[in-house]
Amino acid sequence: MATSVEARRGVPVPEQRIVLWGVDWDVYETMLKLVGDRPIRLTYDRGNLELMSPSHDHERYKRLLGRMIETLTLELGLPCDATGSTTWRKPLEDRGLEPDECYYLTNAERVVGRRIDLSVDPPPDLAIEVEISRSALDRMGIYAALGVPEVWRFDGEALRVEQLQADGTYREVIASPGLPFLSSEEVVRWLRLAETMGQTPWLRQFREWVRDELAPRFGGR
Repeated sequence: MATSVEARRGVPVPEQRIVLWGVDWDVYETMLKLVGDRPIRLTYDRGNLELMSPSHDHERYKRLLGRMIETLTLELGLPCDATGSTTWRKPLEDRGLEPDECYYLTNAERVVGRRIDLSVDPPPDLAIEVEISRSALDRMGIYAALGVPEVWRFDGEALRVEQLQADGTYREVIASPGLPFLSSEEVVRWLRLAETMGQTPWLRQFREWVRDELAPRFGGR
């Protein structure tokens, strides 16, 4: 029998996706300008362009994950520079995308106050991908081309933490390389808890957990 929480959750609503095939880079750049700040995410992979409209569930999960990372780094006194859904692209690789959230952690101090240029600056240390429906394009291949060391992939049920390998592929790992004290199971446990209460009391509980359980062991405030 389903629990009351499971019954309340239901099936996460997927994103809406459209793929345009045979699109050149100039059209991609034009589409980025036309979309502007509208809630549409563009993924470009060597001539193919996907437009994704995020669902309410998609946006809720991405903000919960983002708030966890931002609270965690704040309470533990860790460097963190949040860059949200910045469009990251490499014309020479003919690829570009927009994460749901992304963060500079190890490299935060290197990019503070800079207009980031991936030809000379490092990519974000961590990207968040909420993928209730899977992209038709190879977004992980794009992340690899950009050199992003770590990607969190959440499908509405399970979280996969993937680390970039020397051969340019990603391998699933148990815990976050950038935040090694936080396991994927722990992250999902907090996401499930958020479905039983409002975000303000949930975030307060998460902050208290970080202070009580993690800060004493990892030197946070």
